[in-house]
Amino acid sequence: MDDYDSEWQRKRGTLSDKTAYKEFGLTQAEIVRAIRAGKLQYREGSIYGNPFFRLLRREVEALVKTTRGDDYLKERQAKTELTRINSELKRLKSESAALEERKLKLLADLGK
Repeated sequence: MDDYDSEWQRKRGTLSDKTAYKEFGLTQAEIVRAIRAGKLQYREGSIYGNPFFRLLRREVEALVKTTRGDDYLKERQAKTELTRINSELKRLKSESAALEERKLKLLADLGK
């Protein structure tokens, strides 16, 4: 497998066009225009009958950097990471609360 194929297989190496809209604020027209101009490579996919484009993350980042600037890209990446961290913290708090509840139940059972 060469580097080209490995990039398509690598975790977080690709993203869907829908994620590019949400994560980088791109519009569908901008993505289609970039694909037609040869700036973005894509592969077609489908989930439950809904078609989407798989795009290379590094190419999407380069497109955003050239069209909207480096500061915009860094701001969007920071917001995305902050969202990911907040959801992970929420999950961990929930898991911690469940473990504390289980601990109290076990302690109560041992105290009988």
